Amino acid sequence: MKQGLLTDRQKEVLRYRKKGLTQQQIAEIIHTSKANVCTIEKAALENIARARDTLEFLYTLDAAHLCTLPGGLDLLKAPEIIYTEAEKMGVKVKYDTISLINRLRDANPDRFRGRQVREDVEVYINEDGDLYFG
Repeated sequence: MKQGLLTDRQKEVLRYRKKGLTQQQIAEIIHTSKANVCTIEKAALENIARARDTLEFLYTLDAAHLCTLPGGLDLLKAPEIIYTEAEKMGVKVKYDTISLINRLRDANPDRFRGRQVREDVEVYINEDGDLYFG
């Protein structure tokens, strides 16, 4: 049964993957082929990406573009850039430095490696000082 954007099978495969099982191990547990597990997992991840993109659009409807964090930037320099740009707009960011870095990483885990921004990250801010990342 499909609840939300993921089928029960997709949820099951993702739970097993989260536990560290290989696609082959999952295939044996759920009595299917490794190729089918691969297809199920890929579809689930695509659905999650579409949901993330939709939410990003929704959150940025009432937000203004603040800045772009360029690929190659040291992540520890990002808060200074964000605070400076927000100050220019007359908006106070509602996160301290550590919370801001954690939000950045949580919102875009694939765009960071260690302390480095791997690819450009768009930063949006609303009038309440809440930040969104695209």
